[in-house]
Amino acid sequence: MPSKDEKIFVTRPNLPPLEEFLPYLEKVWESRFLTNNGPFHRQFEAELSRFLGVDYLSLFANGTLALVTALQALRITGEVITTPYSFVATAHALYWNGIRPVFVDVEPDYLTIDPAKIEPAITPHTTAILGVHVYGNPCKMEQIQEIADTFGLHVIYDAAHAFGVTYKGQSVLRYGDLSILSFHATKVFTTFEGGAIIAQNEKLKERIDYLKNFGFANEVTVIGPGINAKMNEFQAALGLLQLKYVQQYIEQRKQISLRYQEIFEKIPGIRVLPHPGEIEYNFAYFPIFIDEKVYGTSRDAMYEILKQHNIYARRYFYPLITHFPPYRGYESARPEHLPVAEKVSREVLCLPLYADLKPEVVEQIGDIFKQHAP
Repeated sequence: MPSKDEKIFVTRPNLPPLEEFLPYLEKVWESRFLTNNGPFHRQFEAELSRFLGVDYLSLFANGTLALVTALQALRITGEVITTPYSFVATAHALYWNGIRPVFVDVEPDYLTIDPAKIEPAITPHTTAILGVHVYGNPCKMEQIQEIADTFGLHVIYDAAHAFGVTYKGQSVLRYGDLSILSFHATKVFTTFEGGAIIAQNEKLKERIDYLKNFGFANEVTVIGPGINAKMNEFQAALGLLQLKYVQQYIEQRKQISLRYQEIFEKIPGIRVLPHPGEIEYNFAYFPIFIDEKVYGTSRDAMYEILKQHNIYARRYFYPLITHFPPYRGYESARPEHLPVAEKVSREVLCLPLYADLKPEVVEQIGDIFKQHAP
């Protein structure tokens, strides 16, 4: 059992042995190359591309800057159809680009954007679809691409949760025009902060690389209004070392998730998400969905009960993006248009999940829920 004063948070970053990182830092000190496409940056970009099975990857300081830049790279304007069930940065990236978000509901099984809701939301101002691979579950990418091809739209995926996820043996990052990764401290793979854009052709990667460095094409030529979004050498060095361990982290997370699943599948009123065989999942999160009428206790009550035991789960995603002041005034943000998203946001609770989470904590969490079961 955890000690009385030990706090168990929803996630905790996995870091490699410090003694293995020190030689990388010594090389940074020797070279005095801190940023601007340094040797670790170039090496990490190449090795990460191979690891993920993609061809054109650009590293970024964080995932939000990557998403902001991705929209610029494709020259997206007007309206973009997206989901309310995501971290608010998904919508903020649109806002910062002067793009109007159009929110549509999510499908009930995996909580990704519902393709059946996309086509009715398309207007003459629609230029793109922005989907989110929620909890690492891929969107229905083939259906979304078919809609995009029919209407001449771009497709961008917020793949912040989807590091290493494959669909039918192929990286989910190979779908759409661009995909965005996050290497934030809460993610399966972390470089402290960090992110990446995955493009599908060399020309688009080249434009992205210009835009993330103020728009410079060379010393005297600026091709557009870029931004400073480069990953530094410290992040890249850590990323290189993390590649050595990430499969181990994912396997450890898998074993914890499987135990959670055994526990919660037997408790009436609690739903867990399925993982179909054609998807190689990364076990980024373990969300449960509490039906108060069946379980007998509300999600919010269980959230508070867990805190009394020093267990800090997270209601992720709650509130919906459409409940925040910048977005709730849109017609598409009205709750009656988003019944599935509204329902699951009131039911969801993400449980602690990280590679070195102690098995006894998992059992304690299960016991707490069993004690309040009908």
